[in-house]
Amino acid sequence: MNNRQCPALLIAAPASGQGKTTVTAALARLHARQGRRVQVFKCGPDFLDPMILQRASGHPVYQLDLWMIGEQESRRLLWEAADTADLILIEGVMGLFDGTPSAADLARRFGVPVMAVIDGSGMAQTFGAMAYGLARYQAELPFAGVLANKVGSTRHGDILRDCLPEGVGWFGALPRSVEVELPSRHLGLVQAEELADLDARLNAAADALEASADTRLPAAIDFLAPATQSAVHGKLLDAVRIGVARDGAFAFLYQANLDLLKKLGAEFVFFSPLSDAVLPEVDSLYLPGGYPELHHRQLAANRQMMDAVQAHHEADKPIYAECGGMLYLCQSLTDKTGESAELVGLLPGTAVMQQRLSALALQEVALPEGALRGHTFHHSSLQCELDPLVRGECPNYHRTAEAVYRLGRLTASYIHLYLPGNPQAAAALFRP
Repeated sequence: MNNRQCPALLIAAPASGQGKTTVTAALARLHARQGRRVQVFKCGPDFLDPMILQRASGHPVYQLDLWMIGEQESRRLLWEAADTADLILIEGVMGLFDGTPSAADLARRFGVPVMAVIDGSGMAQTFGAMAYGLARYQAELPFAGVLANKVGSTRHGDILRDCLPEGVGWFGALPRSVEVELPSRHLGLVQAEELADLDARLNAAADALEASADTRLPAAIDFLAPATQSAVHGKLLDAVRIGVARDGAFAFLYQANLDLLKKLGAEFVFFSPLSDAVLPEVDSLYLPGGYPELHHRQLAANRQMMDAVQAHHEADKPIYAECGGMLYLCQSLTDKTGESAELVGLLPGTAVMQQRLSALALQEVALPEGALRGHTFHHSSLQCELDPLVRGECPNYHRTAEAVYRLGRLTASYIHLYLPGNPQAAAALFRP
């Protein structure tokens, strides 16, 4: 296999909340409007940012991560993207050097130049010191330059530009504007489908970037061919119909998970636990994460759907539920105001939303079907009467060990699994 070339840029920041997603989305929308095919990736586990970035670029967004996805699979995804894309954009995660592995680790491994987005509001010459630190902290990092975000005026942008040390590139400044801000809540950005004016915000951000920043295509870089071809696993789920919950309460799904299950032969039937009265005729259920706590009264009011999920389980059909999908299967869910709602009741336990983050960690779990990797990120606690089938292990912080529960053909956990890491195990979870 031959190496491929494509312009690429990794958009990072010194911390969360600096505007990485806004800038990445603005770049994607700008170049897409100019007729280019833009392939966007997201560093690490995340569901909300990719929703915004998919709308901005017009194409599905995939994860890259040296641990959860693996170096060879990440290399393959980039190499395949370079074959069809005119521009590859990678949004970083947290701060540039935060986490193990970090966005900087990914940039160094694949030689992708880094543009750091720095919130310049309330800052002058210190901007230069911050840029200098990001550029010099790791000598081997391909650091391309900085972009100032939330700049108060043209004069303010000039001050920030002029304080940069020699050798640190200047991509320009994005003015402060409520028209381009992306609202957030406790798990991150508000879901794309909830923002009626999202396209207007994206276009406004693209316009602002075009008017005030250097938006020329970055230089093309070499993407090495993967050492091995993707393994062929056959149609392990041939003609298996999987009912996938998808609505305002359940939407946290990796596109790569759906791609894998489809490649294995599965057929998808999407349904809404919020509004559908009838469960479709399916062999298995996939209940992903989301925001059931924001809709628990409406979910509880849809008794017909909950009865149908109960009947599906009683028929010994597979159910795979993660995080919010697991909470839906509990006896009750209590929101942050103390209001409770009785839900499906398959899992003998109660879930309560907390005022602060309960868990955030990478996880690897050794299921009877095989080992899989993923992550956990939630603001709730669960008291369950079942003994865990197994517990996840965190490669960095051993204090986080999420339980995986099994009841008949039901498998449930807080862990969001990345299924392509073990196709055979993934197939076994859904195979009747």
